[in-house]
Amino acid sequence: MADQLVQIVEYDPAWPDRFAEQHGQVTAVLGPWLAGPVEHVGSTSVPGLPAKPVIDMLAPVRSLAAAQESVPALEADGWWFWPEDPGRHYRLWFLRPRPDARTHHLHVIEHDDRHATAVLAFRDLLRADPTLCRDYAWLKHDLARRHGDNRNAYTNAKSDFVGRVLRGAGIEPPVRDRLPE
Repeated sequence: MADQLVQIVEYDPAWPDRFAEQHGQVTAVLGPWLAGPVEHVGSTSVPGLPAKPVIDMLAPVRSLAAAQESVPALEADGWWFWPEDPGRHYRLWFLRPRPDARTHHLHVIEHDDRHATAVLAFRDLLRADPTLCRDYAWLKHDLARRHGDNRNAYTNAKSDFVGRVLRGAGIEPPVRDRLPE
């Protein structure tokens, strides 16, 4: 199956609106399982940060096991589910509308899981530190040049940076399985 190339674009002030377009429906579909609000995460949630133009959403659920029941409803709503995700032990991962033309990613993770905590902490650290934001932007551009045709290699290559940032803030990053390259 074809996959979308990695392209980093300048920050788009419409990204929060693109998050909002899906927020209400995702909240409605996942309502029975949610433990808190659906959050805009990832680079598109950081004002001024260049990013892939794909909106990342975090849906914190009370129980990942129980949230498995939401998969058919999310698929019926246009979300594409990745059952072979190496991170399946801690999340349910979706994209819309299809791998070669992504607009949104949805990460369904237990609200108290270290992965959810790390995603939110990394977003907040980037929002608070312009120098960190600049360094991350540089890395993202460099990795997109090197791994533009391999999204998983691009994502895997960011792990060391993310881990250093989290450890620098006193947060031990969770072990994250490498995506197949």
